[in-house]
Formats: sequence, structure tokens, C-alpha cells
Amino acid sequence: MLIFELTIILVATMLAGHLATRLGQPAVLGKLLVGLLLGPSALGLINNTDIIKEISQIGVILLMFIAGLETDLDEFKKSGKAGALVGLGGIVLPLSVGYFTGIVLDLSTLEAIFLGLLLSATSVSITVQSLREMGRFNTKEGTTIMSAAVIDDVLVVVLLAFLLGFAGGDVSLPMVIGKKVAFFGISILFGWKVVPWIMRKFAPLKVDEAVISIALALCFLYAYVAELTGVAAIIGAYIAGVAISQTDYKHKVEKKIEPIAYSIFVPVFFTSIGVIAELQGLGGAWGLAAILSVIAVLTKWVGSGLGAKLAGFTNQSSLAIGAGMVSRGEVALIIAAIGLENQLLTPSFFTVIVIVVLVTTILTPPMLKATFPKS
Repeated sequence: MLIFELTIILVATMLAGHLATRLGQPAVLGKLLVGLLLGPSALGLINNTDIIKEISQIGVILLMFIAGLETDLDEFKKSGKAGALVGLGGIVLPLSVGYFTGIVLDLSTLEAIFLGLLLSATSVSITVQSLREMGRFNTKEGTTIMSAAVIDDVLVVVLLAFLLGFAGGDVSLPMVIGKKVAFFGISILFGWKVVPWIMRKFAPLKVDEAVISIALALCFLYAYVAELTGVAAIIGAYIAGVAISQTDYKHKVEKKIEPIAYSIFVPVFFTSIGVIAELQGLGGAWGLAAILSVIAVLTKWVGSGLGAKLAGFTNQSSLAIGAGMVSRGEVALIIAAIGLENQLLTPSFFTVIVIVVLVTTILTPPMLKATFPKS
């Protein structure tokens, strides 16, 4: 069954991506939509099985690893202040509006705060792919989005730890913050001092593709440790890519990893976004899903856009940066699952959140296409 599903995914994403490009949209938009078509909500040809989830996870990790390889580190360093303003703006507004929306919906105070945190999450994996297709990844706007995403991820997870502590979860806030500080400190030091040494030592081994094997091992190790310390795995993979980009093996790794990622793993990731949505489970909650989707898009777009404007970007660039932060992706789904486990979300509300995540993810590529500066 898996082999048949992979066959369908690969052919369908290829055709859908081509069609989207012919219509003037990023190919990733077609790949996302075809997942919705193939999933349980439409044709039912692809199911959200554990093996599809695992392949999808590898896909998004490799996608962010490649983004790290392509990052201009000097430009990334310069975007620190702008990234902080964009990241903060993209949290404050969604968190505030999400909280008041929860109160209006008659949620408890903790549930309303959790809804705000959900709407504050950001996943830039779809944005990364869109910018790569547009040839705009290593622009000032692109590096600011990446910087803001790292800040956003850390702040949202820390705030989530606060909330779970109040909700009675077994959470030690100093431990949560300490693990994150330790992860970023050690991972940056390791990437600076140890990764280049490891690459030089393993490269001469007399086995096929030794450089690629050790590069992938480092990518997965970073992703695993990041997840272990409460940071999104995609952030770990991105840092690993940045570390290897500073070595002499950058171009070789990038050239060999891209075919591996884009031939099978990344298409499964794009498809899985649509597959997780089971629209028939919404029942009479379509109106609520629509309202929350509008709130999710506007608050992140406006909040991050205002942060970019405060950082000195033009109106056009601020709109583009705000659009790049709109997708909630797999990060919001992970947080939603935590909320479900800790009784901060009901099962029916979880289904609504899945639809909101899907809407924000699908809207991000055309928003970027429409708003990004042409030169």
C-alpha cells in the first residue's frame, strides 16, 4: 500500500506543481492543494498513516537543512534586530486577539490564552520553498523571516511552558528555558568548532558518498536534539545546514542532498499537509473555522508586518515579510496536540485548528507571490 501511495504522491505533486506554475503561482501551492484532493476529505487515496507522517517529517527536516545550506550567514547576522521586531510583532497581536476571541467564544482563561498561543506559532518551511522558487530566499526580507521564525519558535515554546505550569502540567519553567539556552549555545559552538572538523575527518573515508552521509547524520542529530530540548526539529536542521554552509563541502552537500529531498521526501511533506485535514469532521463548525482562519492570517500578517516597518523596511517589504510569517504549519499542529493532551483543547476544537493551519499554509505562497518586491 505504501509503495502505491508514494507513486500517487510523486506523480500528483509533479503535475500539480507544474499546473500551479503555469497559472502564475508557486509550484508549492499546487502540491499543497493536491494533498487535500488525495486525502480523506476528497478521493481518499492517501491516508495519514504513521509511515507517511515519518517520511513527511524527514521531508520538512531536509527542506530546512537545505535552507540552512543556502543561507548567507553575514546577511542573517545583520537581520537580528529586524528579526526580533518581526518575531515579537508576530506574537503580540495574534496572542492578544486570540485571547479575546477565546473569551468571546466562552472559553476559560487558560483555554483562551492557549488559543492565542496557537495563533502565535509560525512555521516557515512553506515560506522557504516559496522563496526558493521565486529566487528570493537570500534577500534581506528572506533572512529577516528566518531570523524572526527562530525567535518566534523559542518565545512561543517558553510561553507554552508558562501556561502548562499554570494548568497543572508537570513543567519546570527554569528547566524549559535552560534547555533552550543550552541548545542554542552548544549547537552554535558545535557548529562553529566541531562540525568543520567532523566533515574534514569523514570526507576521506573510502566509502560511497561519505560526505553526504555525515552531513545527513549531522542534520538529523541537530533535529533530534532540538526536539529533545523543546525547540522545533526544523530549527535544529536549519542550524545544521548553516554550520555546514561554512565549510568547504557546502556546494557538494547541497548538490547531492537536493535530489534526495525533492525526489521523494519533500513531496510527501507537502501532500501530508492536505491529507491531515478531514473536512467532514467539522460538522457545523465551518463558520468558526472561517472566522479563526481570517483572524490567524490577519493578525500574523499585520503584527509581523508592523514589526518589519518598525525595523525600517518599506511598506512593500513589510507586507511580504508579514506574509512570510503567516503559515502555522507543523509547529502549530504540535502545539495543538499538546493542548489536546492537557485538556486545553477539545477534540472538536482540535479539528477546527487543523483547518485553520491548513488555510494559513495554503494562503502563504500566493500571498508571498503577490507582495514580495520584484527587484
